[in-house]
Amino acid sequence: MKFYSPIPKFLTVIALSCCSMLFSINAKAQSYYNVLKYGAKNDSSKLATQAIKKAIDAASKAGGGTVYFPAGKYLTGSIHLKSNITIFIDAGAELHFSDNFDDYLPMVKSRYEGVDVTSFSPLFYAYEAENIAITGRGIIDGHGKKWWDFVEGYKADQPRSKWQYMFDELNKNILLPDEPKQMTRGFLRPPFIQTMYCKNVLIQGITIRNSPFWTVNPEFCENVTIHAVTINNPARFAPNTDGINPESCKNVRISDCHISVGDDCITIKSGKDGPGRKMAVPAENYTITNCTMLSGHGGVVIGSEMSGDVRKITISNCVFDGTDRGLRIKSARGRGGIVEEIRVDNIIMKNIKQQAIVLDLQYAKTTVEPVSERTPRFRNIHFSNITASNVNQAAFLNGLEEMPIENITFNDINMEAKTGFDIRNANRIEFHNVEVNTEIGSSIKADRVGSLTINNVKTYTPLKNVPVLDLKDVNNAFIYNAFPVSGTDTYLKISGEKTSGISLGNNNFKQVKTPVVTVGKVTEAVRVISGDPIK
Repeated sequence: MKFYSPIPKFLTVIALSCCSMLFSINAKAQSYYNVLKYGAKNDSSKLATQAIKKAIDAASKAGGGTVYFPAGKYLTGSIHLKSNITIFIDAGAELHFSDNFDDYLPMVKSRYEGVDVTSFSPLFYAYEAENIAITGRGIIDGHGKKWWDFVEGYKADQPRSKWQYMFDELNKNILLPDEPKQMTRGFLRPPFIQTMYCKNVLIQGITIRNSPFWTVNPEFCENVTIHAVTINNPARFAPNTDGINPESCKNVRISDCHISVGDDCITIKSGKDGPGRKMAVPAENYTITNCTMLSGHGGVVIGSEMSGDVRKITISNCVFDGTDRGLRIKSARGRGGIVEEIRVDNIIMKNIKQQAIVLDLQYAKTTVEPVSERTPRFRNIHFSNITASNVNQAAFLNGLEEMPIENITFNDINMEAKTGFDIRNANRIEFHNVEVNTEIGSSIKADRVGSLTINNVKTYTPLKNVPVLDLKDVNNAFIYNAFPVSGTDTYLKISGEKTSGISLGNNNFKQVKTPVVTVGKVTEAVRVISGDPIK
């Protein structure tokens, strides 16, 4: 008996041919290059740098692929990625980077604290590459102690090392920042992972520890994803080991990371002083979400190197527990640049040693100067849905006399802090539904502030003879929907010869001993629109 296929033979041939092509394409996409086959030892008995390079070169020659590290311990120097290369560090695999400084030569084009230099190769390095990744459930260890000790023990009058002479020779004509101390020292620790001028960068799943310097540091990159990464650098012994520092990048997504480090946990930067303004490449279109931060100088920080501008940033759904500060934006005269269009939402903070929120344009001590390209600006920055407890200070906002901070809002904030909000040199500041319970001082102090809106601001821990709001040299303020709790001595104190245009509306001061206290010649500046009159 003969059986006849309903499918014509020529269609069967085409289908088989297509399947063969798809299998071939898929096999190529899944090409693995096991470093053991290229001479690497997974017992750390031999430096694997050249074996890893051979595996990367082979994958690159084939058009791309995955360089695979099976379980074991590998000792290596710097690793340079090429386009279409994935580094896959499997569970149980550990890459231990050598602490021999010579293993990071020759020096390469890099960026150090916002200044373009030629220096030690980063531990993982890529330059003008596309479609690169470092992934897996393994560990990479930078063995940074020797680097830290060199920097911490450095003395200006000590003999220069061969690495410093090398640096001097390669950086004769670099543009220096206003404070060139690090550059003239001539010994710059390498970042752990630095990708320069790359597109489509993925760092996912790995655990990183003991970085010599900044840990994950994309520079001038586009389309960067950093997901589910754990970073641990010993806080007390590892100086300047920031966690994630995407600098002058575009379209960056950081999510589900866990960070505990010896400096800022996540920092957004865009170059420093004149060198940063010359490059003029902003940090823009960043999202940071679902991260936890423990030890660190700040949870999420912008600056102080922000001379190329920072804009269009969202920070959400994060927990900071034990950092020195929570959300910090910092700069100083000389930087120039603008930080703007920032949204911070749905944040929990606890055990914050200094301020929960900082916006400081006087991060370094400087003197007043005319507004110019050297003048930094902060504007259009908005905070909402933040809960903080065991905080030293709720917030510190500090603008410049010649350039006040502008258009900052706080919505639905609940804070338990030793001291409250301290605002200086600012315009267009708004509070809506904000509760600040302090141990010392007022919930909000404002000095030299224009266009201040305070709506439903309260404290449940009023202090004897301490006003809830303390305004000095404030003009055009509108205070409304206040309903102070029983035991409040004073809700509002007003002082300063420049104070004017203070309006109150829809407030209930029945439980307040003295609703408003004025100091000096400011009584005529207060106007009650509606609600409980001033007694």
